[in-house]
Amino acid sequence: MKNNRLMVPEHPEIPYLQGNGIGPEIWQAAQPVLDAAVRRAYQGRCEIEWLPQQTIMELKRHLVAIKGPMTTPVGTGHRSINVALRQTLDLYACWRPVRYFKGAPSPVKHPERVCMDVFRENTEDIYAGIEAAAQSSAAQSLKKWLQETSQLNRVRFPNTAAFGIKPISKEGSQRLVQSAVDYALKNHRHYLTLVHKGNIMKETEGGFKKWGYQLIDQKYAKRALTMPRLDKIKKEQGEAVAQQVLQQAQTQGMLVVNDIICDNFFQQALLFPEHFDVVATMNLNGDYLSDALAAQVGGLGIAPGSNINFQTGCAIFEATHGTAPQLTGKGLANPTSLILSGAMMMEYLGWRQAAELIRKAVAQAIAMQKATSDLVPAPAALSTSQYGQLLVELINS
Repeated sequence: MKNNRLMVPEHPEIPYLQGNGIGPEIWQAAQPVLDAAVRRAYQGRCEIEWLPQQTIMELKRHLVAIKGPMTTPVGTGHRSINVALRQTLDLYACWRPVRYFKGAPSPVKHPERVCMDVFRENTEDIYAGIEAAAQSSAAQSLKKWLQETSQLNRVRFPNTAAFGIKPISKEGSQRLVQSAVDYALKNHRHYLTLVHKGNIMKETEGGFKKWGYQLIDQKYAKRALTMPRLDKIKKEQGEAVAQQVLQQAQTQGMLVVNDIICDNFFQQALLFPEHFDVVATMNLNGDYLSDALAAQVGGLGIAPGSNINFQTGCAIFEATHGTAPQLTGKGLANPTSLILSGAMMMEYLGWRQAAELIRKAVAQAIAMQKATSDLVPAPAALSTSQYGQLLVELINS
């Protein structure tokens, strides 16, 4: 990083972590597609040197990496490797673009109306992993503190309760919201929505909303209009003036920023997805809603993702689905999530032309109904490797 810009050589070294389960299989299909896009876009001038699985120190040194899915045990065993990487490297922004490709199966009537970018805070919330097991000494200490602060009566069964702590900070909230605002402005998106449950968790999720609005009003007042500022105008100058200000802001291409309660967002995203452009939210909400939105456009098999620290430049691009051990070695795994994550990585490196070649090839293949069996009917389905090779051919055609 230099002056907040990523300086990318023509032959960058990029670590890859294949992951486990279907990870190695989808990487074998994905790597030739990424290489073909770079060769075609830059006529051999640029090339990626892929480095096999590296230590965290190597990831820090190389800044940008790509990885396949990794198993997270439920209820027992080691903590999530994915969460550990995000925490250790401080990859505070999980950016998940949600787009529909014509021909992809969908459970909704109009998946083409979904075009959102989700920015999920990655390092705080319950994913901080601060927990106390039921009847442990830590739980006893928390119970004592709750009793001293007259809050123990809020715990229905205190003697057998386990506890989790949900840290949400001003700094963590604002740097995430800033990444969403910067993306929205750079890509000429019209609306930014802060998704929260601040009506119930007033100090944590309510704080996220408050701090997000504060940042935008302080830093982007000339480029963005927030709902609290508009409400203030309405209260002081009337509804007509407020509407005039809103219309003027939209005419000038300003970003309009509002907020919504998370459960209402799920409903509105199904009924009126076209009302949302960029979404910023906390860790747990973001986990739920990014997967739910992916389901509307065809599932996690075609959902790309990234985890980025926009201040240091460190970023890991990854398949968003699980390891699917039941598919390992059968040629059934869909590599599209990893491939599109690679396209996101190309764009992050400044190689937009290569990224567009990849996305165009994926769109063509799905529209032609030539893809893996989760995307097209079984008789026409391609194996993992066949699908990858088709994408290479489409890129080179």
